[in-house]
Amino acid sequence: MATFHFDLVSPEKLAFSGEVDQVDIPGVEGDFGVLAGHAPIVAAIRPGILTITSGGTHQKVIVFGGLAEMSEKGLTVLADVATSLEDLDRAQLAESISAMEAKLSDKEGSELDNAIERLDHFKSIQQELSSTAMH
Repeated sequence: MATFHFDLVSPEKLAFSGEVDQVDIPGVEGDFGVLAGHAPIVAAIRPGILTITSGGTHQKVIVFGGLAEMSEKGLTVLADVATSLEDLDRAQLAESISAMEAKLSDKEGSELDNAIERLDHFKSIQQELSSTAMH
């Protein structure tokens, strides 16, 4: 399988840099996979789990929004936050979800819709973590 260069960058650090086979990205308009030779694209990413496939191994990283850009140089993801599954504080994630739920009553209209959508993304991450822990 052909490889391509991938950089995962967050404000805190360069979370990943190297040659990969595939990267699966949680996009705002739907999840999508990137392989070598992918058409140039710039896409917004939503909170979710990004999967890096290289040499038959899969590395999962939690991202909380950002941008993905594919060019002839490779793929770059600029994530608001990028945390490996091992480094994620699950208790803090649960607290964030509870705080988001408590604030829903303060919102209305499109602001409420956006808050519910973001809450759903965080809950899907929590659900994925629960199902991953069981395997």
